[in-house]
Amino acid sequence: MSGASAMVRDGVRQAMAWLHGWTGLLLGYVLFVMCLAGTLSVFKPEIGRWMRPEVTAQADGKSAIVAATGWLSKHAPGSTGWYLTAPDGRANTVEASYDQGSDYLYRALDPVTGAPVARETLGGEFFYRLHFELEIPYPWGRLLASLAAMVMLVALVTGIIAHKRIFKDFFTFRPAKGQRSWLDGHNATGVLAMPFHLMITFTGLLTLASLNMPWPISAGYGDKVMEMYEALAPGSVTRPAVGKPASLAPIAPMLTAAERAFGGGHVGRVYVFNPGDAASVVTVYQSDADTIGYMRGQASFDGASGRLLKSWVERRPAMRTYQVAYGLHMARFAPMATRWLYVLGGAMLTLAISTGMVLWIAKRRERQPLSIGNRILERLNVGVITGVPLGAVAYFIANRLLPIGMAGRPDAEVSVALWTAAAAVLAGLALRPAIGWPLMMGLLAFACALAAVLGPVWSTEPVLLAGNLLFLAMAAALALIVRRQVRRRNAPTSARRRMREQPA
Repeated sequence: MSGASAMVRDGVRQAMAWLHGWTGLLLGYVLFVMCLAGTLSVFKPEIGRWMRPEVTAQADGKSAIVAATGWLSKHAPGSTGWYLTAPDGRANTVEASYDQGSDYLYRALDPVTGAPVARETLGGEFFYRLHFELEIPYPWGRLLASLAAMVMLVALVTGIIAHKRIFKDFFTFRPAKGQRSWLDGHNATGVLAMPFHLMITFTGLLTLASLNMPWPISAGYGDKVMEMYEALAPGSVTRPAVGKPASLAPIAPMLTAAERAFGGGHVGRVYVFNPGDAASVVTVYQSDADTIGYMRGQASFDGASGRLLKSWVERRPAMRTYQVAYGLHMARFAPMATRWLYVLGGAMLTLAISTGMVLWIAKRRERQPLSIGNRILERLNVGVITGVPLGAVAYFIANRLLPIGMAGRPDAEVSVALWTAAAAVLAGLALRPAIGWPLMMGLLAFACALAAVLGPVWSTEPVLLAGNLLFLAMAAALALIVRRQVRRRNAPTSARRRMREQPA
């Protein structure tokens, strides 16, 4: 019986290993992009500050919102809505989205004057959107991202089942051993932060649950979608414009009243619907930094009179559970040390995906000569694994080199990032991997060093200095890896064999 049980266990592990490998291969490159962009998004406000170095003014959230609504009242009175995010200790501008004619604009507004800052850029918003939209139009990008997250969850669970020595793998790494080294690296990065990987994947799926499974909403509300949103956020009020002009009442008293309604919470976001109309509504949302739970409190005011219409602080157990799961994924509540743990966990997940893609090829190379399909995949590994980070760094470089007053500047920065990544993928396909890996990683090291120099590297502003030092550290680490690759490639055959056989 014990022998039969062992055979069953081994059969299950083999099946799980097969499923783990193929699910990881299926959408591995999509997951690599999502994880890298999501890791960078943890520092979305700080990236925005690095990319807008001219903004040095500071203001509290309420004062900045007052300045922003004052500027928008003069320059965007015909919008259907203003969607504002207040600055905090991390961001120093007001994030504003609003429509103007047929255009939908995203602008960073000065916290003192309320006017758009001179250097137009999406900042960290690009990585945030790339993480779950993949630069693909709605809803297809989000659907692909959610499918990839499902595949990621399957890969994580099957990886856990397939491991015989999951705790031993935590402490095992044998460098310069070919396939074994890639396996050790894959296992170590996967096992070390496994609880985080499971949490971030599952909560990511929850954030897109209404898109993946719309049938309960259709069954409960039919075409009355607004009723669903009112049930989810009872403190939010929506009403159509009446076409009668009316000035917006002073917004500062509304923000103060909202904070009282939240029980001491801070203002996070402010939405102004139908600005300039007698039926305008100002809805204030509690800051996500006040609590782990996402969007806990709301308060709505009549825009013309400033009268409180409705307020709500969420206490329903089911909704609080969802909000906490959502908040855990977004990490807006996290203090600095926790944010760095998020970045470390995200970096390990990104490395686990990339090493898994390389391991797939390494295993097949040691068994038999690679097929044409696997040779293409081997070269794609070079292009994607080096090209996506290279595109990200090119985005930062473009932010410094493009003219400040250039029309369509934010789109140009994004285009530089995407075209750079595409060119790197093509270069990876064109070059032999033995040449492609050191060449592309060398380019990435140079790009990181250039971004730091353009920072400029001597800046004394804390966020700029930290970003520049990170770029320099990445450049140094990549340069060391390239140096080792070149030395191994140029070494005689016998020396390369000895290097592979060195003990760990």
